[in-house]
Amino acid sequence: MAINRQPCYRRANLNTAVFQTEPVMSETTPSPQPTAQPAQPLVVNIQYVKDLSFEVPGAPQIYSQLKVQPQVSINLDVQARRVQEGQNVFEVAIVIRAEAHDNSAQANGQLVSPQSASPQSASPQSASQMPTVFVAELTYAGVFTLSGLPDNAIEPVLLVECPRILFPFARNILSDVTRDGGFPPVLLQPIDFVALWQSRRAQAGAANPVVA
Repeated sequence: MAINRQPCYRRANLNTAVFQTEPVMSETTPSPQPTAQPAQPLVVNIQYVKDLSFEVPGAPQIYSQLKVQPQVSINLDVQARRVQEGQNVFEVAIVIRAEAHDNSAQANGQLVSPQSASPQSASPQSASQMPTVFVAELTYAGVFTLSGLPDNAIEPVLLVECPRILFPFARNILSDVTRDGGFPPVLLQPIDFVALWQSRRAQAGAANPVVA
């Protein structure tokens, strides 16, 4: 008995699911805009050595002739000027002159000229009568921007606060150059810039501005 078998085919119904995505809108709180920072009343733009010189007129003999530490007279001045007309940008400079003399016959020390703000010791002998050991001249300056200051505050800021910023750097430079010149380093004592400004103000008079 022959049995004929025919292949049986089954159709599978595939139901394809279609997913549609829709963009979801989320509500976000906008970040606050940064507020402008108030301008600083005093900004240091740059500091620099404007002029520097060191002279030893009696070299090299002075190094063997000098028996005691020379006596040093210090002259210090503060100058300020506007860099450009119509702008609150100023150049402030500390001008220092240190002149040393051989004062072997008298007590050693540092002689400060009457123009200096901090006299330390005086000598009965005039400095011009003693041999010059060395002369150091330094002009150390900075450029400053002033913002939001009343007119009556600009001058004391330029002649008091700005020199206070510059003074430590000028002090270090003068100390280094005198030491590198073969002499004991000249260490400037702290300067009362308020007293120096008030003295200049009294000499100039209220009608004449100190700042150029």
